[in-house]
Amino acid sequence: MEQENKDHLVKALDVDVRFDGRKKLQYRDITVESGVYKNAEGSAKVTIGGTEVLAGVKMEVREPYPDSPDEGTIMVGAELIPLSNPEFELGRPSIQAIELARVVDRGIRESGMIDFKKLCIKEGEKVWVVSIDIIPMNDEGNLFDASALAALVAVKNAVFPKLDGDKIDYSEKTKNKLPLNKEPISVTVLKIGKHFIVDPTITEEAKIDARLMVSFGEDETIHAMQKGGETPLTADDLKEMVKIAKTKSKELRKFV
Repeated sequence: MEQENKDHLVKALDVDVRFDGRKKLQYRDITVESGVYKNAEGSAKVTIGGTEVLAGVKMEVREPYPDSPDEGTIMVGAELIPLSNPEFELGRPSIQAIELARVVDRGIRESGMIDFKKLCIKEGEKVWVVSIDIIPMNDEGNLFDASALAALVAVKNAVFPKLDGDKIDYSEKTKNKLPLNKEPISVTVLKIGKHFIVDPTITEEAKIDARLMVSFGEDETIHAMQKGGETPLTADDLKEMVKIAKTKSKELRKFV
């Protein structure tokens, strides 16, 4: 039955039609809201079709890592709750949640989006740590792109809380934003049979052969890539998927 369903999907893609009526390289409707949580230092909600993802930023002061005494850092976590998808379970982070967090982290970290040196308060003693929490509220496919976009917008509108000595007053926010250098946009391209698609539904995600996430800077520099799925990709596959991702990144950047 699973193979029959996949064959039916591939036949539809042969004529550039998907089950929901879109073309292969067409995103669902996208909306982006910023500043949705007053208790967070930065926040955003991204909706892509029926997929809805929240991202929040909290900041704290910690000792720096020994190998980077003059740099702050980021921590990204993702919580996949049953409310968003009945296949998700409460408890320890699943492999899916860990991968989602790592993909978002890599896109931000490898791009140099945040100037970590400017997060240093006192070298070797105190630095800012930026925690980014991702919570899908409804999963109808493509959590990767929705989460990366939500994290980007949340970081972009985040401001520092008031710091008085060693004590942070979270009830009082400053007007100082995070020191940002880049705005990385992540796009996920999937291969099903011989076809490439973007913005998959849950049904399509279950039928993929391979997946490639690519993160681009404003100058179209590739900052990060991550391959998923069981089927190997050829050099031609990679070239075409990166080309598609680059084109779609321009489309997503309009929402930042």
